[in-house]
Amino acid sequence: MNKETEIKLRVNRTTLAALRDHPLLKKRNKSGWQQRELYNQYYDTAARDLAAARVALRVRRDGDAYIQTLKSRGQSVAGLSERNEWEWRLDSPELDLARLTDDCWPAALAELDKRQIHPAFTTDFVREYAEIAWGRGKARVVIEAALDLGKVVAGDREEEICELELELRQGEPAAVLELAEALAADLPLMPCDISKAERGYRLFDADSYQVRLPLPALTAEQPLDEAFAALAWHLLGNSQRLAEQYRWSGHWRLLADWLEQLIDLRALLGSLGQAAPRATSHELRASLDALLDDWRPRILAGQHDEAARQAAAGQFAAELEDTRWGRFSLAASLWLLRRAWTSQRSHRGERQGAAPLGNWLKRELSDEAAALNLQRYQQQPADLGEQLPRLERMLVWLRLARGVLELPEVDRLYGELAKLAELAGQPAESAEQLVARSAQAHTVATLKAWKRLTR
Repeated sequence: MNKETEIKLRVNRTTLAALRDHPLLKKRNKSGWQQRELYNQYYDTAARDLAAARVALRVRRDGDAYIQTLKSRGQSVAGLSERNEWEWRLDSPELDLARLTDDCWPAALAELDKRQIHPAFTTDFVREYAEIAWGRGKARVVIEAALDLGKVVAGDREEEICELELELRQGEPAAVLELAEALAADLPLMPCDISKAERGYRLFDADSYQVRLPLPALTAEQPLDEAFAALAWHLLGNSQRLAEQYRWSGHWRLLADWLEQLIDLRALLGSLGQAAPRATSHELRASLDALLDDWRPRILAGQHDEAARQAAAGQFAAELEDTRWGRFSLAASLWLLRRAWTSQRSHRGERQGAAPLGNWLKRELSDEAAALNLQRYQQQPADLGEQLPRLERMLVWLRLARGVLELPEVDRLYGELAKLAELAGQPAESAEQLVARSAQAHTVATLKAWKRLTR
């Protein structure tokens, strides 16, 4: 068994051609570009049992060689994927079921009759590849860069394959992200961890691609640093997957959800106080703010205007043709991998970062609730919009971590506070809206959980 560590980056054909001659790759290219044609037949049952078990099974023809491969989904964090992989050389293109023994076959499929496994779809593409190597400190890094161009075919449906894969052969995983970030400074690269197999399944069923990652399991005793990292990776990964699915399907709800992940990530970054000195996140926050400044008004307009929704599809396509989204995504991944927020902080910041999540979160929400001063906004509802950043900071933690809090009716607190934030984010253009803001502020102020926080 091998472990595969790689990042996939969606590109267009112009970018794919430009990568061959990119100065950074030229400088570090130790092998020259080579080319081969790869023909891949993927297998599953009619009920898609392998897909449900997060397993990919294929036979690849590479020149005169036939290779049978079994891959497990493994771990994927914001585009950087680790998968377990088994390979067997075959004498013919026929699937060899005898190779699928208990040492590689997942326990979830132990009862499956393997004779039900049949061809499902194909992925055929031309791969240009090169060995990219350099010194990173005292260590050597070796990465295979692969430029793939072809298509996935499932029945009468197909999708183009046009991507850059960077697979780690030697060195630390951070080196893959560092190389990707450097390339993204010049070219539009979109982190996209959908595998070629997942694309095939998506052609059968558009909902088969999971656009939201499982929520991290948090505990009240967990250090704040660990909880923050888990939630930030979660939000960033979700944003990348939602961007890919919206690009593919154009469904409006996906774009609104994409923006929600970015809003939550921005709120999370702004909530840590001395545990994350502002200097450590300045560039990341500036990039996020630029995205939010452009996309908040578009999503708000699209809530009630079909023409705005239609326009957003073209605007998002233009976003992906620019370098901004790729640069932000990769920079954020590298920032999190390096735990950059822990640098330059004081002893008090160190203590906060190590504090148990349950204790820290209760104090943080209490401080935010006191500063919000809902009584004022019951009387002056027109000014509530100025408190939207504070409401969003409270909501991101309540949305993702309220299970660690010992507060009465905490789910109701989250729901009512979310309603208040929605009203705060909309223009107060009528007397009815002002009345609604005042009434909702009153509702939140009377909740048992709110009284516990502000007593």
